[in-house]
Amino acid sequence: MNNLSSFTKNTYAWVILSFIFISGCSTTIPDNLVPVSVEQAEQAQAWEMQGKLAVRTADDKFSTNLYWLHTQTSDELTLTTMLGTTVLSLSSTAGDTLLELDGKTYTDTNAQRLLARITGWTIPIDALPLWITGQLSEGDKVMSQDSLNRPIKLINLNQRPAWEVSFKSWQTQSGAELPRLLEINRDDIRLKIQVSKWQALLPEKQIVTNQPNSTANESSL
Repeated sequence: MNNLSSFTKNTYAWVILSFIFISGCSTTIPDNLVPVSVEQAEQAQAWEMQGKLAVRTADDKFSTNLYWLHTQTSDELTLTTMLGTTVLSLSSTAGDTLLELDGKTYTDTNAQRLLARITGWTIPIDALPLWITGQLSEGDKVMSQDSLNRPIKLINLNQRPAWEVSFKSWQTQSGAELPRLLEINRDDIRLKIQVSKWQALLPEKQIVTNQPNSTANESSL
């Protein structure tokens, strides 16, 4: 049994988790990021999402609530119990990853490798932000599409055994179309992610920069 499973199983038979900021104190969007609408998910320079996560391996099976803050340079994740107790915190920025579990701190330069070493789960964390938003990651091969040219199933050949991703349903959030339910499988693990809320974010300074200059407009009249 891996470290994370040992901790959670001693707390609850079925653990409900949520992904929040690494401090574990708040899920508030940072002051420098503001909600925006986008036409396509790939236009979002940052986003936050809430939903549900189910994990199944040969030894473990549990269901979770999920919160994730993703930017172009960082990811902030925290796992908590349904009572708000932090189980696991993960922060990844510029190639440095910090993981906190059961009062201990672990570091690595690779988030996926660190999660595998500490929790025993090989999760494709680098590709998840793309798959969650309906995009392709490096090494993906689309096996089937729907009538709107959205992927139904793809496989990722960059890792062995290969990952298989199935997009079960789609929805519109923040003006963009993205998956509502997806399943990610390979021989040793199965993940199911349901996206309940997805919000595109943009640095506030860019919004200010893009606003028209009212003084200049008035002078040209």
